[in-house]
This record gives sequence, structure tokens and C-alpha cells, in this order.
Amino acid sequence: MKDSDGSRIDRRQFLSYSGAFAVGSLLPKLPVAKADHTIRIGTGLVEVAEDHILSVTTYNGGFPGPLLRLKEGRKVIVDVFNDTNVAELFHWHGQHLPVNVDGAAEEGTPLIPPHGMRRLVFTPKPAGFRFYHTHTMAGQDLMMGQYSGQVGPVYIEPRNEPGNYDKEVFLTLKEFMPAFAKGGDMAMDFLEPSTVNEALKKIADKKDQEAKAKKLEPGYEVGYDIFTINGKMLGHGEPIRVRQGQRVLFHILNGSAGEVRSLALPGHTFRVVAMDGNPVPVQVSVETLWIGTGERVSAIVEMNRPGVWVMGDLSDDDRGRGMGIVVEYAGSTGKPVWDKPTKSKWDYSWFAHPAPPKIQPVKTFDLLFVKDQSAIHGFNRWTINGHAMMMDDFDSLRPMLHLTYGHRYRLRMRNASDDIHPMHLHRHTFEVTKFAGKPMSGLHKDVVMVGGYQEVEIDFTADQRGLTLFHCHQQLHMDFGFMALFHCS
Repeated sequence: MKDSDGSRIDRRQFLSYSGAFAVGSLLPKLPVAKADHTIRIGTGLVEVAEDHILSVTTYNGGFPGPLLRLKEGRKVIVDVFNDTNVAELFHWHGQHLPVNVDGAAEEGTPLIPPHGMRRLVFTPKPAGFRFYHTHTMAGQDLMMGQYSGQVGPVYIEPRNEPGNYDKEVFLTLKEFMPAFAKGGDMAMDFLEPSTVNEALKKIADKKDQEAKAKKLEPGYEVGYDIFTINGKMLGHGEPIRVRQGQRVLFHILNGSAGEVRSLALPGHTFRVVAMDGNPVPVQVSVETLWIGTGERVSAIVEMNRPGVWVMGDLSDDDRGRGMGIVVEYAGSTGKPVWDKPTKSKWDYSWFAHPAPPKIQPVKTFDLLFVKDQSAIHGFNRWTINGHAMMMDDFDSLRPMLHLTYGHRYRLRMRNASDDIHPMHLHRHTFEVTKFAGKPMSGLHKDVVMVGGYQEVEIDFTADQRGLTLFHCHQQLHMDFGFMALFHCS
């Protein structure tokens, strides 16, 4: 027997519930608190352009889901209704929450049953730009998981808002119409430093040779036909209207199921003020933003070049299929202009202090990422330290790391593949302490891109008890093994 939130109850619990109902009928009814926000998961039509109407699973009937503005430290009640025929999960990405609210079945969060609901009561933290999304497995079903339209922004307002901008704009970048394909052309050479770890490349080369000996082709990848910003293809939504002299704060979310995105606005620069909702210690102006799957960037743009411009992806193909939005100055007319910027590298150390952190971890864990080509029915299997975590294999769900509450740990992530992996740690914020051999400190995030054949080190304090999920934020990689559980006690 299951209770209203989908978790199983035993006979004793059922009898106690029945007794409560009997006694309750003799007592005055207590008032039920009204929800601060209501989210409905359902299938609906999304018009991304006049000639492109998509049927996808959405939040509150549209894409992206509604912007939820919450107050730091103030309790909130959110009712989530599941109007679909399949069980769902609702993940609060980037927040420090208990497992029953976080939204990951691997940690023990109850499912939202088909045509059922869950009431989520929690205190939002930390302040900054977060988001919410489904956390269901998709596997070979490209209608499920993050391939759907289940993405929405969250802004947790700090107790003291700086307010040093004139206009605030939230942008959600997302692809639709996914299909399986062999190979791909996603940008891989923008991360700096670009130093290749030869030992990691040697591991990958050996794996490739083993696959070739078995006559295995490269595993499936996912490509997309339609690209959108805030649910509209370039030229089909309302432009961002600005005035000369304005300081516009852009909060940009890569809500993709697996793509790295770039974004540029010709003739303008982005002054990066926060990453993943956390203020950066060093604010730097760049011409191009590179945002991994699940990452967020908050940046101020000074509007000092009147005209009608395209803010879009550097890829001509992706931008041509919709990944852009028009920025229109007051009083300006004409066809939107796109000028490709000359600089397109991305270095996390730009935004951090150049010295290693003063606080050292009590322990360092080495995590080796390896690809087994076409190992699962033509799909690549991904392992961490030789272990693939699969939801249909109970033994694989055992915690990989055991942590002590309050202790600081270091994860040394070693990528023995040529893919970029956006690695996400649930329920915690981590500090990037080394990237491809370059030490740094002060940059706090919840997703970091690990480049091909590279090492990245992150430090975090185990301040959330229970199970915590660690995984690549690419849906395809996560579904085929690229996850691990940590347990904190």
C-alpha cells in the first residue's frame, strides 16, 4: 500500500492512519495552509515558432516553467501535481535540501505518482539563481527526462539585494526534437587550460582499441532539430527591449539535456557577476559565455551600442535553427544583426583567486571517468572507478563514498574520454580548486565542466546528512551509468 506521496506504508502505519481519521472526525478541522506556488506537470503544446508546434511535457502548460522567486531563509510551500500517466520527480537544482525534498529517487525522494501530488515544504537556500527540473531516467525514450520541457528558473532573493542594475532578464536555453545519431559536432576546444593529461588519453586509447577489436561502432549520441531561448526560436518571440545606457542583468540557464551552449551579443560584453547563483570573487568581462549543461551564468551588459542585434550561439547551424534572441534598442529599427565575436575561450580561473584554498581537505578521492563504447545495446556505458550505476541493478546503488558530517573533502575528477562532462553534486555547493593543473580558489559552483583528458579538483564540506547524488548532467550519460552515491553520517 502507498501513501499520498507514493511511498510504501505497512499495516501498522495504515491502522494508525485509520485511527487518526476516526478520531479526527470528532475534532474541529484544522486549517490547511495555502501553497505559495503550484506546479502542474502535464503534456501540452508549445509553439516555438508559427510553423513549429511541439507536444512536450511541461510545467503549468508552457515552457519554460514559471519563474519562482523565493526568499532566502523564509519557508515556502510548493504543491506539485502530476497530471501525466507516469511517475515523476521534481528536483530543486542547486539548493541545500533534505533528501525527501531534493528530488532524486537515488537518494530516496518519493516519486510523484501518476495523477497524484506531493506537497513540498522547505526553507530555500542558498540565495541566488537556481532552477528546477525533472530527474527521471529516460534511457531510450526521448520523450522522458530532460528531453522534455520540464525546466524552470528559480531566484532565491538574498536578504540584502545589491540592485546595481536597471533591468533583469531571465533566459532559459533549450533544444527540442531530439533524435539518436552516431557521432556529433559539439564544441570541445573552448576550455582553458587545454593541457591534455597523457595518462588519461592512454586509458581512452586502450578502450578505443578494445572496441575496435570487437568491431564495435561509436555509441549513440543525441542530436536536435529545434533550438530555443525561453521557448521561442530566433525571430519568433518578443525581443528583449532595452534603452541606451541601461545596465541589464542577464540570468542565463542552460536547460539542455546534454548540450554545451555558447552565447554572444555583438558589440557588447558580459561582465560575469555570478556562476550557478554564487557571486564570483573576480568579475571579468567577456565577449562570449560558455555554459555547460545545468550551469547558470549571471552577467551584466551595459547597453552602449544602439541597434537591433542577435544574441545567439556561436554555432551558425544551431543559431540558424533557433538558438538566439533579438535585442532591440528603443528607437532602433531594421533587420537584426549578427557579428561573430573573435574570442571564444573559457577559463574558470579568470573568475577565481589564483592561489589554492587555505583550508585543506581531510581526504582526497580519485574518481576516474571511463567510456565503454557501445557496451549497452549500442549505447556507451559510463563508469566511475570502474562502476556503472544503473537504476535496474540494486547492487550498483550502494554508496561509493562514505563521508563524515562537517568534514571537508576533495574530489579529483579524472576524465579518460574526449567528452566534456558537466559534473553536478546534489545538495551541496563546491569550490573549484584546480583545473587542468592550474590552482584556484573562491569559485563556488554546483556544476563544473571537466574537459576531455583532463583533471579537475573540487572541494566541498559534507554538510547534508544522508545520501547525495553525484553525476554527469548529460541525460544520456547519466542514464547509462555515469552516477555515484555518497553517504554522509
